Amino acid sequence: MNAAGKKKIAFLGTGLMGAPMARRLLGAGFPVTVWNRDIAKAEPLAAAGARLARDPAEAVDGAGVVFTMLSDGSAVEDVLFAKGAAEAISQRATVIDTSSIAPPVAKDHARRLADLGIAHVDAPVSGGVVGAEAGSLAIMAGGDAAVIEGLADVFAPLGRVTHVGPSGAGQICKLANQQIVAITIGAVAEAMMLVEAGGASREKFREAIRGGFAESRILELHGQRMVARRFEPGGPSRLQLKDLNAVAAMAETYGLELPLTADVRAAFDAFVQAGNGELDHSALLLHLEKINHRKGA
Repeated sequence: MNAAGKKKIAFLGTGLMGAPMARRLLGAGFPVTVWNRDIAKAEPLAAAGARLARDPAEAVDGAGVVFTMLSDGSAVEDVLFAKGAAEAISQRATVIDTSSIAPPVAKDHARRLADLGIAHVDAPVSGGVVGAEAGSLAIMAGGDAAVIEGLADVFAPLGRVTHVGPSGAGQICKLANQQIVAITIGAVAEAMMLVEAGGASREKFREAIRGGFAESRILELHGQRMVARRFEPGGPSRLQLKDLNAVAAMAETYGLELPLTADVRAAFDAFVQAGNGELDHSALLLHLEKINHRKGA
């Protein structure tokens, strides 16, 4: 802790989501050391008071809380275990993995860290870059309830945390969240095409149904992206597909058939395979327009 009694934090991964989250923690007065594979993405945080680390092991040295916000389970595995961060983390510290990874991988990481005397919370988030910047993320936390309760001050600048169950539960809830996001993006995109084909304005359609039963954050934010045709990524389509692939794997494990999820997964797969993985997931509209031979508004 620092002189103000704030936990020392290491933040590993300062990309689209990690950078604004680290900035929120700095703004709340926490001492934060940051590391990113591409150091250029971490350097702007130095102006906000962050200390830059050359490697993950240096970043976690002396930290009471270690955040990871990385692209997938392999990246988390590499940073924590292959690059030596786990061995450099102090006993009785806590790793909070806010990355979106497969639940079995999260459980494996929790077991391996526990063997080193380190607590683990899988705490993926929803709310995108907008939520990260505003501190309004929905945080789904899996792990020991007492550990999560003891981190209330750390989670507070980031958003609303809910303890959803034991290790791995946070990740399965995030996958369920991503199902809803993907299917809703598909529904909004198809509706946009339908109303335009029928002679209505996409923009006025969105305005008309705001506040009704079809209201959602997807309609609010991604619906506007579709109207404006602005698809620079908040959430890249390749990561949406990654999550949907993980949903499919878990559904197979549990013996579930999820036909709506399967359809939207196939659409995202085709879209990403066509070279559009870095476009925002709301850009699925472009794929649907293409298969309908429509250029859009």
